[in-house]
Amino acid sequence: MKIAIVEDDINMRKSLEIAMSDYKEFEIQTFKHAKDALKGLNSSFDLVITDINMPGMDGIELIKELNGRFEVIIMTGNATLSKAIDSIHLGVKDFLLKPFDVDTLINAIKRESKVQKVQKRVVKSKKSDSGFLGKSDALTKVLNIADKASKTDASILLLGQSGVGKEVFASYIHTNSPRVKKPFIAINMAAIPENLIESELFGFEKGAFTDASEAKAGQFELANGGTLFLDEIGEMPYGVQAKLLRALQEKEVRRLGSSKNIKIDIRVISATNANLDEKIKEGLFREDLYYRLNTIPLHIPPLCERKDEIIQIAEATCKSNCEKYSFELKTFSTEAKSELLDYSWPGNIRELISVVERAVILSETQEIQKDELFLNVRK
Repeated sequence: MKIAIVEDDINMRKSLEIAMSDYKEFEIQTFKHAKDALKGLNSSFDLVITDINMPGMDGIELIKELNGRFEVIIMTGNATLSKAIDSIHLGVKDFLLKPFDVDTLINAIKRESKVQKVQKRVVKSKKSDSGFLGKSDALTKVLNIADKASKTDASILLLGQSGVGKEVFASYIHTNSPRVKKPFIAINMAAIPENLIESELFGFEKGAFTDASEAKAGQFELANGGTLFLDEIGEMPYGVQAKLLRALQEKEVRRLGSSKNIKIDIRVISATNANLDEKIKEGLFREDLYYRLNTIPLHIPPLCERKDEIIQIAEATCKSNCEKYSFELKTFSTEAKSELLDYSWPGNIRELISVVERAVILSETQEIQKDELFLNVRK
């Protein structure tokens, strides 16, 4: 467990370093100022232990800047009720009054360590369920790239036809990344009215516009520490693209109606089925934003190039729908399977799932027949 200790008192800092050196399961790094900690903290840390009263930036301000990215234990010799309440509201796990013996601190750390171990087991179980209903050689090749990319913070651009499972890929990358314990937030640019996109992404202060009766955090703030998935990025209005680019470059956002910048630490995954090169030529998409989003392009092949998955997906979907509707388990006839394999699937996985659900509901017997797929109408 990697722990950051933020303490301006050199004697206290050294005492903690010496006392905790006996516990080999803990890796300790100390910081004498909150601002030093902000520069040095990264995703490898599991816990922050901080004093409250420090020059320059105090512990409460530090916790606000960390914005939920780390679990925190506070230690202080001058506790006040208001500080204690502030720390609780900010999600602080323990509040230790100086002077305290090392055992008290170690017990607090061990409690947090147990919680994190349980969380990691939950995360591990989630990783075992990748979200993909089938496997093929074509899918495996893309997943190999996704696995490598997930270990980094590089921006990823998912490319592919509508319905190929881009959000499933984005979720898979997040689940296999160091940010897995933090939020995964997906936004479809095409589903948000153009006049609301900026406030949805960056948030707003009370009174920023007519209907702003209270302040609201944007999706960038809500995703802090985690992953923000921007689907249909090609539909983002040109004027908002410049603000998105600035947020990614500066790692900060500003709510509408505010003069204060808010630091953010997120990983951005975007997706499109549009030809962004053509949009750039037409002046509809910023070239500099394209390069910022496209550090690692991930081309997801259509379902017609992943034939091995078709029956796997169909059978998994059939089973889940039988359970959903409390039907006895249904299967596909040989002719129905051939029909599924011969079809071109212009709507990709989304269409296949819809077709199977319809067939499960309408089929008269336990074995779904070719004609009950109703695919001939689109051939």
